[in-house]
Amino acid sequence: MIRATGAQYSIGEFAAITGVSTDTLRLYEKQDIITPTKNCNNNYRYYTDLDARNVLMSRWYRSMNIPLYQVSTLMNGGTSNQVIDRISASKLHLEEQIRKYTMLLAKMNEIHEELQSIESRLCQCQLKQIPGRYRIKQTDQNYLLRERDLRDPVNEWMDLLPYTFFSFRIEHRDVMTDTAFRHSWGVCLTEEDALKLQAEIPDEVEYFPPALCLSSVIYTSPQAPFSMKSFAFMLDEIASRGLQITGDITGKILLSEHVEMNSSTYLEVNIPI
Repeated sequence: MIRATGAQYSIGEFAAITGVSTDTLRLYEKQDIITPTKNCNNNYRYYTDLDARNVLMSRWYRSMNIPLYQVSTLMNGGTSNQVIDRISASKLHLEEQIRKYTMLLAKMNEIHEELQSIESRLCQCQLKQIPGRYRIKQTDQNYLLRERDLRDPVNEWMDLLPYTFFSFRIEHRDVMTDTAFRHSWGVCLTEEDALKLQAEIPDEVEYFPPALCLSSVIYTSPQAPFSMKSFAFMLDEIASRGLQITGDITGKILLSEHVEMNSSTYLEVNIPI
């Protein structure tokens, strides 16, 4: 590289003039983006106006999220076509990030609205169309399953939070016979979100089809554990309307709170009718 013959600047002065830290200047030197001269007597670095131009160009590339190692390549012999290709690749990556964050914002808005409605829905029945859902069963009652085949798919779906959520299932026959019901928990994903995320649907998945449900929110705690009594008012409502239960009861955790060492949970319960 041809060195400029103009003024020279110490590292502190050069950092102040160019608006970058001395650590960044040393990093750029390691990446061969700038090549300051060194005083043989004291090993001090000195920078030139050409170094300033290279620093500014490098920051221009970095401002478009081009990785530093690629910036170094462009600064040391990159052609115009290579520059265009790098910017194009960075643009595509940014577009994908925007798509993901737009989806995440929409999901967070959905969750926020759901949580804001907890108090108004508590022990109040309403008709609600529940979308199709996929679920990986993780427990029998409240005891975790030990099947090794579940570990990888569960880990993959946990990476999809907050699109995935924790869902329970109560078999229809238990409710109809008024016995102590059995239930299970699992990580769940709606069909719509699975499609948006292009999520892999494992062989171990359960499928709950879309259903019109009587829906409500219940409150559970150590003093009021999850039981048939928790949603008996919903069964009474179904009976009073002359409706029939048409499938397994499902639901999900909406919110858990911890106040003064006491924990409680709000659950959404959906009974297909």
